[in-house]
Amino acid sequence: MKVPGRAYPCPLCGIADSYTFCVDRFRSYRRCSGCELVFVPRTYWLSITAEKTVYDLHENSAEDPGYRRFLSRLSTPLLEKLETGQTGLDFGCGPGPALPAMLAEHGLRVDRYDPFYYSEPAVLSKTYDFICATEVIEHLRDPGMEFSSLFRMLRPGGWLGIMTKLVIDQETFSQWHYIRDLTHICFYSRDTFAYIARRYHASLDFVAQDVILMHKTKTES
Repeated sequence: MKVPGRAYPCPLCGIADSYTFCVDRFRSYRRCSGCELVFVPRTYWLSITAEKTVYDLHENSAEDPGYRRFLSRLSTPLLEKLETGQTGLDFGCGPGPALPAMLAEHGLRVDRYDPFYYSEPAVLSKTYDFICATEVIEHLRDPGMEFSSLFRMLRPGGWLGIMTKLVIDQETFSQWHYIRDLTHICFYSRDTFAYIARRYHASLDFVAQDVILMHKTKTES
């Protein structure tokens, strides 16, 4: 039964109309009736210290062939859209950013930003031909603000490349390994990305099951 959740405004679109989508032994998950984002209420969030402790366990080396193959699922289709010498940002790059190294091999210049490991706010005041966010947006505490920032940094005609796993349906969600990571607090579906594309005047291409390319129109949003 869809019971409105007036006390839980959507962190992406801001409307105060959500309902309980799933409950497990760790957390409750709500779904926005507007943009279809599934989100975890603030009361279940990890502390910043506990969140970083989880990230510190990640081992994502630029020299790891398996990790490079994983990232190539985004970098390969993105490179088909870019030209040598263009500049980009790896948003949420983590402690061992492999993607900038991979893209640099193709003549691209890539800045890095991560609130825990590369906290350099100056890069967020620049503009870019492309921005990458690999396994990042599911961690965002304020996705509405962050997507506005990303599209503001993206030049008209630029590309936003995203990797995140997508919500399929309620039953699959309840058994999904992706929600077992307690740092994951936002979950997106194709309908959610359609909302984002409309809001920021971007085209949308699902190039793989968990790889999304968004192309900002030439006209500023």
